[in-house]
Amino acid sequence: MAVQALGYLGISTQNIDEWSDFATRQIGLQLVDRTTSCRAFRMDDRRQRIIVDGEHPDFERFFGWEVADAENLDALAGKLEAAGVTVRREPASLSDQRFVRDLISFRDPAGNRLEAFYGPSLAATPFVPGRSISGFRTGAEGMGHVVLTVADFEAALAFYRDLLGFQISDYMRNPKICFLHVNARHHSLALFENPRQGLHHLLVELYSLDDVGQGYDIARAADQVKVSLGRHYNDYMTSFYMQTPSNFLIEYGWGGRQVDVATWRPIEMSTLASFWGHEGLRQSIRGDEAPPMPVPPEGRRAPLQVMDGNYQRLSGVCPWWDAMVARQ
Repeated sequence: MAVQALGYLGISTQNIDEWSDFATRQIGLQLVDRTTSCRAFRMDDRRQRIIVDGEHPDFERFFGWEVADAENLDALAGKLEAAGVTVRREPASLSDQRFVRDLISFRDPAGNRLEAFYGPSLAATPFVPGRSISGFRTGAEGMGHVVLTVADFEAALAFYRDLLGFQISDYMRNPKICFLHVNARHHSLALFENPRQGLHHLLVELYSLDDVGQGYDIARAADQVKVSLGRHYNDYMTSFYMQTPSNFLIEYGWGGRQVDVATWRPIEMSTLASFWGHEGLRQSIRGDEAPPMPVPPEGRRAPLQVMDGNYQRLSGVCPWWDAMVARQ
């Protein structure tokens, strides 16, 4: 598999100072580079994860997808060129700006600028969040996931699956939706068919559920919650969505599901509705006239995704609950 993680995101905006305040005070990113027209932010041990540029129109974005090494980068470039995709070998000056060893750039069928790179630089100092949070879940799973709305769904799916090596986690036929993974994160990319093309949202995942809840309070106080707190049916993420200073959302979540890349088989979904909550999500994707979605089966439950250190086992025992679990 060529692509192995979402490495960074570039955002163009005329609201650069507003973005700085939003990124640090609400998301909890660390501001690490500040010029008149550019800001860069950390969320872990990488030198930067989000770059905000004030010199280009608000709709411009670039998505940095990581590959393992120079050999994989060359192989990906050759595969794209053989398929008729225009590939630009970027100069060392741009690699230095991105804090990577080398990179190429190209466009997907919807016109989104993609950058493939290897050799990210690590910071010499620990990550210091912009507000009091436990940190972001990144590592081998990358910085999170992005959801793109695309007019030509089949062309976009073929591009990411057949050329970039993404694998399908789950999908729907009507409306046309596909969630794709490149590592253990349930999805690093999702594609939604929609005539309004662009970035719908970026997910950032927190280590602590309390970080999400406190972020929810901060976003509500600023009147920036666009989708209420809820839990997704497919990737089990407990999250809410907030409006950024640009025309896309941030999903702020905890407890996302992992997949086994070697054995996972695509699952056809019957609904996009969440287990609970997430009011406003359907409208944010499809507009105010979006038809209602079938709800998940009543009583459907899913395990919580926890990790060592962020939970304690309760001592109580409920015979009725034990019997219910045994029947499942």
